[in-house]
Amino acid sequence: MAVLTIKPFNNGTIKQYDMKLTLGFSPCPNDTFIFDALVNKKIDTGDLEFDVVLEDVQTLNKWALEGKLDFSKISYGVLPLILPNYIVLNSGSALGKGVGPLLIAREPLQPGTDVSQLTIAIPGENTTAHMLFSLAYPGIKTKKFKVFNEIEDAVLSGEADAGVIIHENRFTYQQRGLVKWMDLGDFWEKETGVPIPLGGIVAKRSLPLSLIQQVDELIRVSVGNSFAYYPDVSEYVRSHAQEMSEDVMRQHIDLYVNNFSIDLEQPGRDAIHRLMEVYKQLHPGQPAPTAPVFA
Repeated sequence: MAVLTIKPFNNGTIKQYDMKLTLGFSPCPNDTFIFDALVNKKIDTGDLEFDVVLEDVQTLNKWALEGKLDFSKISYGVLPLILPNYIVLNSGSALGKGVGPLLIAREPLQPGTDVSQLTIAIPGENTTAHMLFSLAYPGIKTKKFKVFNEIEDAVLSGEADAGVIIHENRFTYQQRGLVKWMDLGDFWEKETGVPIPLGGIVAKRSLPLSLIQQVDELIRVSVGNSFAYYPDVSEYVRSHAQEMSEDVMRQHIDLYVNNFSIDLEQPGRDAIHRLMEVYKQLHPGQPAPTAPVFA
């Protein structure tokens, strides 16, 4: 696990608010690890209350497109579409190197195979995984969009010829007899030279900036609180990890929670701006977002 450093975002001048806010994130260990202290009152949240919903990230992406939640985890792949209504927080993100999605199949990729003619299972249309896959394979004609934990079964059953896996499936696909065709994160890093921006936390632009900053600070402190007790895995993380072993939970946390989860800082912001450029490259007919990206 990388050594984490926590520096103050502000000089203690954030105005305090008394209100209830909607907050959505996934039940994956990296998200429950990040938000554990915040939602379970292990840190002082002042007079703020959170109405918390846990959903898979593609559902959260869809809700962000609809403007449903005040604060939400999203895939950075959907960010260009929601920027008119949402802004990115400095804390809570999943970025890094060697953390990207994998393209897997039942059998090794044979020389001369035309991947563009195959059926590929993708974990959600608006996910970063889909964007990275599209960058590597822009000519794919047939895609099946599924929840991330359905991808392996789609490949094993023959419903799809190959699939893009994320989250804990990165650690378990070989146990099911599947093989890797490509590390899409490695492809991204070689193409762009920046870390992979997988997912982040966004806030509604209609909220007061000082409130957004207050919640941003609380998330930052919440991450720090969880790391203070790590490698112990809290009951909150375990309770949402389904049948995942604690070893896989820790692998998940170690891979996706790091210094970028505390504060994006300039390298993280540069990586997200690069992703926005790639999105424009893949969608040349769409107008480029003009709203500021970061709170």
